[in-house]
Amino acid sequence: MTWLRALKETARTGLTIERTRLEPLVALRGACGVAIVIGLILWLGSPPLAVASAFGAFASGIATFQRSWRPRPVLALAAAGGLAVSTFLGYVAAAHPLAFVILLGAWSLLAGMAWAVGPVSGLVATQMVAVMLVTVTLPTSVLGAVHHAALIAFGGLVQAALIVLVPIRPWGAQRDALADAFAAEADFARRLREDPVAPFDPQPLMDARHAASMTPRQARRRPRQLRGYRALAERIRPVLASLADPVVGAPATGPERERVRDLLQAAGTVLDAVAHAIRWGKPVRLPVEAMAVLEVPASGPMLHGAARRSALRLMALLAEVVESADEPLETVAPAHPTPPPAASAAESPAEGTTAAGPADQEADRPGEPTGGQPVAQVAPARHTLLRPTVPRLVPLALRALHRELRWGSPVLRHAMRLAAVACAGYLLGSLLPLGHGYWAPMASVMVMRPDFEQTYARGVARFTGTLVGVALGGAVMALARPDEWVSAGLAVVCVGLMYLLMRTGFTVASACISAYVVFLLGIAGEGWSQTVQDRVGLTLLGGLLAMAAYALFPAWETPKLRDRLADWLQANGRYAVAVFGGHAHPLERRPRHVRDALLDARAARLAWEQSEARAQAEPVRHRGISRRSAGAAQTALSTMGRVTMLLEAHPPDRSAPASPAAEEFAAALRVALPDAADAVRARQPLDWTAVHAALDAWRTREGTDALPVRCAELLVDALDELAGALSRGPGGKNRARRRV
Repeated sequence: MTWLRALKETARTGLTIERTRLEPLVALRGACGVAIVIGLILWLGSPPLAVASAFGAFASGIATFQRSWRPRPVLALAAAGGLAVSTFLGYVAAAHPLAFVILLGAWSLLAGMAWAVGPVSGLVATQMVAVMLVTVTLPTSVLGAVHHAALIAFGGLVQAALIVLVPIRPWGAQRDALADAFAAEADFARRLREDPVAPFDPQPLMDARHAASMTPRQARRRPRQLRGYRALAERIRPVLASLADPVVGAPATGPERERVRDLLQAAGTVLDAVAHAIRWGKPVRLPVEAMAVLEVPASGPMLHGAARRSALRLMALLAEVVESADEPLETVAPAHPTPPPAASAAESPAEGTTAAGPADQEADRPGEPTGGQPVAQVAPARHTLLRPTVPRLVPLALRALHRELRWGSPVLRHAMRLAAVACAGYLLGSLLPLGHGYWAPMASVMVMRPDFEQTYARGVARFTGTLVGVALGGAVMALARPDEWVSAGLAVVCVGLMYLLMRTGFTVASACISAYVVFLLGIAGEGWSQTVQDRVGLTLLGGLLAMAAYALFPAWETPKLRDRLADWLQANGRYAVAVFGGHAHPLERRPRHVRDALLDARAARLAWEQSEARAQAEPVRHRGISRRSAGAAQTALSTMGRVTMLLEAHPPDRSAPASPAAEEFAAALRVALPDAADAVRARQPLDWTAVHAALDAWRTREGTDALPVRCAELLVDALDELAGALSRGPGGKNRARRRV
């Protein structure tokens, strides 16, 4: 992509207004926190102190709106503490320009490195740098610095207190994540009706997993509907895929296919109802028609073989998840759940299998509840993904920072860019004959991100939003000439709108923030005309500095695409080896090992998708892999993961005999994976000859009708497609060594 096209695309992205679910009560609570702080300080103190204290409540409120599964009071308190420290240091060093520049550079470097811990930490650290830049306008003594830092911390304490005293859906984020997982599977079931090999985005399941991890205290207090049902959602997905697949499920046409379509439609209806019940804490409401479809028919088309086993497992899992989600929050699960009506003798599974196989009785991770185990009989701490407490996060954060201390790290490069731009912007703003020179570095700090697309998109959005916000705010100040109390009220209104609309796009948020600053400075008696001119000019300067810094010292994602692809190939391969190994030795099958490999494969896929999306917007040529090849490789690896998931949905009975041929196939795949990953990184052709030979031997011994053999054939086809996608040269010739 050329620079001109990249700039156009990022500008379009920055100006896009997104539609999202609004949370007016949460926004109102955050605005009330800012109003309380401004009102109290304005009443008891002075307008300048009210302006200074407002930054603490404002920034702490922004921190609580970030996507985090931790309690919101913790985020508000952490933001308040960091802002107070930044304020104190800034006030102390503000009287000495050289010392302040050194402090600003060091503080910005640490703030940039905070992105290694996570996006929430990075955003909160960015707010700390912004507050430090604001403090240079109010130099004071050490005692005064302590006073102002206490005011900043007071704003965060007020926000934290309001979150505790006025809870609004206290488990709303966790409920939404789990409900989104079931809703995504409902959509998946409906899409499978029309496209039996439709793809599934595992992001909702990954979000639900992150939301399920909590501290021991949270685990004791969480609602009944959030205890362990994510494991059921995880097991439903492969069953849906295996039921719809024309190779391992029902035929592509005929009466059995129509029966499968009806089952998928009914499953989508049930999963949507469960998602709604979990999201709002209400009983499940199911239409009679859907429940009738999910019963074994007395007559009509009957499923056979693997499709029948998948249908029975789907009925059992849906009955279990409905029963689990339908219980009131204050009740306890029964010691012996009622067996689902679908698993009747009229359509019992084949010999040696059960409607809910042995894998259904295994926890998906140590310390997580199984789908069929009564939650009331176990301690929550044993069956929860335990999240480390705040004190235990410190060594984890230090290790994350240590991992990023390498020259090729995008986080380290972002930190260095941030420090250089903050210092340069501060010096330029001080030299220019304009007031409020700190706005230039503050604009740079607020728009800079570790990747190209977000930095440039936010730069355009910041300038556009600032232009709109200061124009509207300046017009109101010029026409109405409000006093300090009316200006404070208008500032609170802008904060409330920003909290309400901040997820719709950075342009809207920037407009609200700019108008908020205009009214806030109006409390202190600043002239609106000077505010508008300075704000627009210095914001443009800060945005240009941020963009220039990324252009001069980039951290492109494009050269890393092959590494991400190789990581995904290895993770997918380990998942496949684990599943085929279970068929090779049914008695030694380890569902936990399979589960761990699946989670690693999902993480590798997410890393690839994020890297590939960033590379698409970068103005650099693809080195070694074109966009067409990248798309074909992604399709091949997605197919590889899907085929493995289909086989995972049909685990062998533990009493089944061992399969030496399956063991040889898994071993051949295990041995070939490291060399294949190295070949992807080195731009060399892939060689799957040994895997093909193991598959041929398996066909010779057990035939081609067995389900594991058919899945192995599909897996090898996906590997061949990957080899073909990565070996196409400029002339389109396939240089891969592929056995036909």
